[in-house]
Amino acid sequence: MEQLGRYIPAMSWLRGYSRADAQTDMMASVIVTIMLIPQSLAYAMLAGLPPEVGLYASILPLVAYAIFGSSRTLAVGPVAVVSMMTGTIALEFAQPGTGEYTTIVIMLATLSGLFLLMLGILKLGFLANLLSHPVISGFISASAILIALSQIKHILGVNASGHNLIEMLTGLYAELGTINVTTVLIGLSAIIGLYLLRAHLKRLLTLAGMSDTKAQLAAKAGPVLVVIITTSVVAIFGLDGLGVNVVGNVPSGLPPLALPSWDMQLATELLPAAALISIVGFVESVSVAQSFAAKRRQSIDPNQELVGLGAANISSAISGGFPVTGGFSRSVVSFDAGAKTPMTGVFTALLILITLTFLTDAFFFLPKAVLAATIMVAVIQLIDIKGFKQIWRYSKQDASALIATFFIVLFAGVEAGIIAGVSVSLLLFLWHTSHPHIAVVGRLPGTEHFRNVKRFEVEVDPSLVTVRIDENLFFANARMLEDQITKIVANQPNIKDMVLMCTAVNMVDASALESLERICERLQSAGITMHLSEVKGPVMDRLNGSDLIQHLSGNIYLTQNQAFEDLCQSSTSGQ
Repeated sequence: MEQLGRYIPAMSWLRGYSRADAQTDMMASVIVTIMLIPQSLAYAMLAGLPPEVGLYASILPLVAYAIFGSSRTLAVGPVAVVSMMTGTIALEFAQPGTGEYTTIVIMLATLSGLFLLMLGILKLGFLANLLSHPVISGFISASAILIALSQIKHILGVNASGHNLIEMLTGLYAELGTINVTTVLIGLSAIIGLYLLRAHLKRLLTLAGMSDTKAQLAAKAGPVLVVIITTSVVAIFGLDGLGVNVVGNVPSGLPPLALPSWDMQLATELLPAAALISIVGFVESVSVAQSFAAKRRQSIDPNQELVGLGAANISSAISGGFPVTGGFSRSVVSFDAGAKTPMTGVFTALLILITLTFLTDAFFFLPKAVLAATIMVAVIQLIDIKGFKQIWRYSKQDASALIATFFIVLFAGVEAGIIAGVSVSLLLFLWHTSHPHIAVVGRLPGTEHFRNVKRFEVEVDPSLVTVRIDENLFFANARMLEDQITKIVANQPNIKDMVLMCTAVNMVDASALESLERICERLQSAGITMHLSEVKGPVMDRLNGSDLIQHLSGNIYLTQNQAFEDLCQSSTSGQ
């Protein structure tokens, strides 16, 4: 049973599940559902799909993740960035509103789920680390701008399209003559209302005597209040007859359950995009899950998270939905509401199912401009100006990856931006590792510690030089090491012994081994004995039996201080 619990985490937390946990989870699910319904409708629209599809993607995926996911508080469902990526990719193959478009979206969810499952089963979650924090930050900030711009057409009541910043602005400019004033008033009122509720509702409720926790949760439900008010206004005054676009009929009942149709040629074309959606969704989801797990002194398994998210996406495809992942805002609400276990997601799915069955008529007069306003207010906070300033101050190299990702996403599209960001990050990594920090060190007086001679007043011996290598040695930096050793020797003609201090060396590949052998031969021909110190066990295991160890002109010392004492003493006795 314990072995099975590793692969089905639900078996672990269900074993000790109590009535008190159920009551807490049920209360949290009510709060999450209130927030999730307008978000799901809005994100379906962002993906170019009918509103009800957002609700379809918020039922089975929550149940699947509750069974297979390792986080106790992560709330899975449609999120802004993944929805935008889905819509952008699907639009390249078909027009929204067509059966082909829906097929492509479902195929993306299927491929994304299978890709995540494969990574989880093979324990390849580390591949997501190729997306560094600066790349993710630049991608999300640029995506937030594109998402906000894509919703302006709904605020203005016009038809405009575009995949990047220039296309969107051009499309909006061309439609300025067809703006619907009533829609604009509703959209702007919704934006102002949502902003004011977000900024001030909690404080007002606290002043009214509500506890801080309850006020915070009530403030999260602010978008529902805006939805109710604007929907009522449109219905009472018949504003849909004045050109205000509304959601209209939302089919009631269970989502259509069916195995996704499979087209190998289409799957091949969509696979790179689906992999990109999967990795972006996983990185966003696992970072959220880890942060909340740390607050409760729990832990998550990234590879099991891949399995959980994979199952969620396959479930979404089976129920006619689109790609999903863990959402930050919903997870915050779930956490603050006191959710104890993933059963919160199951209860949320049941409440959404009830909504689909009995309450869909209430969405008929919901203005699309309000859904657009909901998206805009939600994504604007994703633009991380403060984070960019911090990265710029800390590392110009990392900032360059952020900037490249940001502008390429804006002007060339999401896929090109992520690929460029990853490429820049890898190139910067290779440049950094190919230029390792190599320092000549000496002993701090009265200690056994060795530090850079350029930074500290240290003890040195004119016949001995110790070189500390602060990087793994591999093909990209092997020649650099040779060049640096040659320069050091050329600048110190009295050297008789050289020690390579390998404290920070965790790996020596074949190219670096060959370079070390050449260094040893050249030093020996110049009358200099080469020694090694502080070689780590795993590195030494691989070096044993190599020509370097067999023909090393000097010794291998356990510590640098032993090497310093021994060689200084030898130098003194030789004089």
